[in-house]
Amino acid sequence: MTVSIIDVARAAGVSASTVSRALRSRPGVSDQVREQVTAVAAELGYTASRSASSLASGRTFTIGVVVPYVGRWFFGTVLDAAEQVFSKAGYDVLLYNLGSPEARKRFFTKLPLRKRVDAVLSLLIPEEDEVTALRSLGVPLASIVGGPLPGFTVVGIDDRGGAESAVRHLVNLGHRRIGMISGSSGPLHWTTPVDRRQAYLDVLADSGIAHDPALEVDGDYTVKGGERAMTRLLAASRPPTAVFAQSDEMAMGALRALRRHRLRAPDDVSVIGFDDHELADVLGLTTIAQPVAGQGAEAAELLLQQLSEPDAEPPGHVRMPIHLVLRETTSPPNPRRSR
Repeated sequence: MTVSIIDVARAAGVSASTVSRALRSRPGVSDQVREQVTAVAAELGYTASRSASSLASGRTFTIGVVVPYVGRWFFGTVLDAAEQVFSKAGYDVLLYNLGSPEARKRFFTKLPLRKRVDAVLSLLIPEEDEVTALRSLGVPLASIVGGPLPGFTVVGIDDRGGAESAVRHLVNLGHRRIGMISGSSGPLHWTTPVDRRQAYLDVLADSGIAHDPALEVDGDYTVKGGERAMTRLLAASRPPTAVFAQSDEMAMGALRALRRHRLRAPDDVSVIGFDDHELADVLGLTTIAQPVAGQGAEAAELLLQQLSEPDAEPPGHVRMPIHLVLRETTSPPNPRRSR
């Protein structure tokens, strides 16, 4: 005979809903009861049915995740961390990769995740009509990019403050010709490159340093883009003595360009990145560390919290900490190259 959740509940002396919460590690169940239910379920050979659970709860036990570039390190790291949290709680992930304007338009026109997900994690910044479309789903919404967004729980960092710390570090070392490798051609409607660029301009202005447009090059938020950008900076009539790359991957490309030109960081050019990529320590890269995986895990936890406590007020904007990590790629300017 097939053992049902009712059988487990009767044997454990609890309700069926308590059995469901205990076996899915949901809140509202004490450790003692959870251990008791787990032991009884194992003894009876009970295996939870996903379809039965869905019918009983009205849930799909699926979380929709929309990303602009699933193959990029940042988005992949966030997705992996979030998926681990969802999986541990018994939820599957339904992934939508919207890397082109056409795919994005098609997705928000058809909205294929309607009635298929219990919540949505967005790794892109939706436009006003896209926000309206997502809200129409009637499920908890979360994001890890951009600023506060009505109807969304947003987990992020202070992009402007982090970039200010990076550029100010170079200024404090004595650099006056500071270049920037930006990401202006990044994902659609992404505000991160705008915020970090404004911080760069603000610190230059506060330090009495004139902005030289020739020292600002787009690196496409990729290693290859960073290499191309640094090559262009080195070809300037007055090359920079230091460079702020808006991401570690672009900073890695910049370091590779220096090597190809038989130059070294920081002896010839100081380089600072942003992210604290898993390879940053290996390369000795000075950077601004942000909890990339931590943001994905936090956003996932907050979505699960909203699902377990639907009547509670959802959190608005959660800001994660960032800090400067000093390594070997920055130093005071070389007097020989500062003239």
